[in-house]
Amino acid sequence: MSGEAGAGGGGEANGVQPNVTIYINNLNEKTKLEELKKSLKAVFSQFGKILDVLAFKTLKHKGQAWVVFEDVESATKALKGMQDFPFYDKPMRIQYAKTKSDVIAKADGTFVPRERRKRSDEKPEKKQKREQHHDVNQAGLGMNAYPGAYGAPPLSQLPFGAGPRVMMPEIIVPNSILFVQNLPHDTTAVLVQMLFCQYPGFKEVRMIEAKPGIAFVEYGDEGQATAAMNALQGYKIKENQMLVTYAKK
Repeated sequence: MSGEAGAGGGGEANGVQPNVTIYINNLNEKTKLEELKKSLKAVFSQFGKILDVLAFKTLKHKGQAWVVFEDVESATKALKGMQDFPFYDKPMRIQYAKTKSDVIAKADGTFVPRERRKRSDEKPEKKQKREQHHDVNQAGLGMNAYPGAYGAPPLSQLPFGAGPRVMMPEIIVPNSILFVQNLPHDTTAVLVQMLFCQYPGFKEVRMIEAKPGIAFVEYGDEGQATAAMNALQGYKIKENQMLVTYAKK
């Protein structure tokens, strides 16, 4: 990814062909960077294997992110399935990215370091001045490596299927509280709330720190809870399919 704000936007209507990278904007700028990347990976992993999630701290990149999939089909499903999805209280705007992401460029051998890309676009007189200035100061500055563009590598997929299975009671009376199981152990209450607050009657999410992987979601009445349960049953976060039932009273 070039790292320029204008490099991300676009869609088929603007002449951008479908590709493995989607560009997302209108994201909530108050969300912390690492939490944003983690949540994006969680909600988009249901559509296919994710190679990278990119988001930056710089002012011109706020409210934006890029998600790189392994194949175009997954990116297309994500674009269609998550368009206008309420993400941290704001509807996501999703398009195909205009430029190839660095992770893909490195894989197909077309990667060019960002500094070299910028220099190739310089005007001749500006380039000459910069090179002269560089020659004068070379000895004093040293040869520091250009800092990485992405920061930490992508979060690894943690295996959560090895634990003991939760035994469900045979008969559970329908009620306004849902019991959500099989969540990845690093799932936050904010992410669960983001999924369930789309449905009418949502009240709150309760998670137990000592028991990761489960959550309780409360609605105004049984009917509202049932509608949310049916809509989100089997929803995938990373590789985990949520199991949603009525809570035992």
